[in-house]
Amino acid sequence: MSQNNKGFVPLTISEFDTLTNLLSKLLSTQESPVIIPGEAILGIEAIAAGIAAPNRTILNIVTGPYGTIFGNWLARGGAEVIELKTSFDEVVTVDEVAAAIERYNPCALSFVQAEVVTGGSNPTREILDLARRSNIITVLDSVSAIGGEPVLMDEWGIDFVAVGAQKALSGPNGISAVGISPRGWEFLASNENAPRNSILSLLDLKRPHDSATPLRVPPNIPVLEARALIEALKLIEEEGLEAVNRRHRLTTSAAIAGITALGLEPWQRNKDSYSTLTTTVRIPQGGHFNIEQPIGIVAPGDGELHHKLLRINHFGAKANQQSVEEAILTLAELMHQDPDHALAVQRSIWGNKDGK
Repeated sequence: MSQNNKGFVPLTISEFDTLTNLLSKLLSTQESPVIIPGEAILGIEAIAAGIAAPNRTILNIVTGPYGTIFGNWLARGGAEVIELKTSFDEVVTVDEVAAAIERYNPCALSFVQAEVVTGGSNPTREILDLARRSNIITVLDSVSAIGGEPVLMDEWGIDFVAVGAQKALSGPNGISAVGISPRGWEFLASNENAPRNSILSLLDLKRPHDSATPLRVPPNIPVLEARALIEALKLIEEEGLEAVNRRHRLTTSAAIAGITALGLEPWQRNKDSYSTLTTTVRIPQGGHFNIEQPIGIVAPGDGELHHKLLRINHFGAKANQQSVEEAILTLAELMHQDPDHALAVQRSIWGNKDGK
């Protein structure tokens, strides 16, 4: 193989700066996000390990399976975890969060912004407003949401936010990032239990602000994935992040219209909580169209949701009209129905550029 193949050349400082700056723009922050050398679940676990301590009470909102996992990691670190859990066909309400904050007085709260598994999206900005008024540290899992929904780190006062590239950004899954606010760094540094000299140590990945300390590319950054992420983020900039968000909203609206025309119900009960990443379809009692393996972008439910819902994964490059039409054709075939009416209904959505 040619030695000129760029994949064998170490990541340069210039490329590392480019990646960091593109991630800062993506998160609408002045801070430099930490680049995680692996899939986003690594960054999420690193946050949990970094903030958990026996003297900390953390409100963990669970609207899907990843919230449960995060709560277990917090408890492993010794934190008192207050779980605010919903049925997975609903998301949390602002009133429920406000009541939990008032009752338990947590020092931090955590939740998943958009649930790919359940097709639900939490009222993110409103929850963050509550937390900011109570001076609570905020932890946001935006791994799936980023690109499909706004994530305004500085404006919304997000202290920790984990993002991934493999969903709405159409990027690689072998590299990810965690955005951390100045307040978040202080919260980490004040925790004597926070990992050091560990793959879970966010503190060891902090970019030095001291000009006397030479900036080096972390040796564990995967080079091919880093370059692939740079290219993916450049494509997002070229299309425009707001346009990418809008394309995802349109796709969800079209998918909802199409499945409704087929006589199916969305899994999420509240129309205001539909995720822009996936549309989840409730399998009716006695329904005979469950599947065991994905058919195109139509996939079976995960874990406890298997045999309860089907999932249309219309994120990233699949957030378009053709993908929705193919999914409707798949569902219609499973139901032994004529797809023409549903196809016509969803096509009418694409003239509405706001996706509402």
